[in-house]
Amino acid sequence: MSVLLRVAASALFAIASLSDASAQNYPTRLVHVIAPFGPGGPSDVFSRIVAQKLSEALKQSFVVENRPGASTMIGTDSVAKAPPDGYTLLIISQTHATNESLVTNKPFQLLRDFVPVAPIYTGDVMLVVHKSVPVKTLKEFIVLAKAKPGTLNYASSGTGSQYHMDGELFKTMSGTDIVHVPYKSSAGARNDIIGGQVQMMFDTISTMKPNVEAGLVKALGTSGLERSPILPDVPTISEAGVPGFTASGWVGIVAPAGTPKPTVDLLNTEINKILNSSVIKESWAKQGVARLSMTPDEFRDFIKAEIDKWAKVAQTAGVKIN
Repeated sequence: MSVLLRVAASALFAIASLSDASAQNYPTRLVHVIAPFGPGGPSDVFSRIVAQKLSEALKQSFVVENRPGASTMIGTDSVAKAPPDGYTLLIISQTHATNESLVTNKPFQLLRDFVPVAPIYTGDVMLVVHKSVPVKTLKEFIVLAKAKPGTLNYASSGTGSQYHMDGELFKTMSGTDIVHVPYKSSAGARNDIIGGQVQMMFDTISTMKPNVEAGLVKALGTSGLERSPILPDVPTISEAGVPGFTASGWVGIVAPAGTPKPTVDLLNTEINKILNSSVIKESWAKQGVARLSMTPDEFRDFIKAEIDKWAKVAQTAGVKIN
């Protein structure tokens, strides 16, 4: 080996050693966890719990920062451009998977510009209708919608959002024509389903449950494979009239592509420890969500499957953002 090659090899070895050492010592300073949506929703709340537990486990602060806007685009793009050192992480959700096919000109690609770290939770949603809608069951609602095509409507938190795509999947599988009414936030959509300005909405079970119990809306079905433990008297949509329907939301953490593997593996290990604790499992079950425990590679496969699933829904429904 020539002197020049030996010097180059030594330099590369030194760089690799420094990178490994840095990853092994991680974290040595504050970690920014970017949430590309507004504060207060389930994704935000559960992410903050995990961030707090990571701070306790790794003895450094993991701080969640909300950077909402453009259907998660603004916050997501900022993390795609961040140094791949493990000190800037991103909270992602089903919306990110749907955006892969809905938004054609975004400056990043989910599985190209990010490395999956770990999922956090999955949670079913439920289909509710305003109390004035003259039905008691999902089958009756489908009959009503088919009798009045294009006259009933459903609310969502925006075009391409989880609740929008859940609605489109329902329309496709039930053979109904129900008009989508997008809002700027879940709060606006929620207020109008309660007020009767719209007839139908998909929403998280824990958030809408109090309104069901107060008689403001009627729960016609939940979106999981099994009935929700916090609403056991409400059938799944699949058993209530749309066989095979499933549309559970999910949330996870990713890092910029190029983040050292030891750092990703450490975060994955610690997050799974947190999620597997009896306190977390019991607390989250009471709120209608369940932990997801996967390796980084398993999480990548999961994200890919979600991208493919919602791309088919978007194509069938003809949904595009730009």
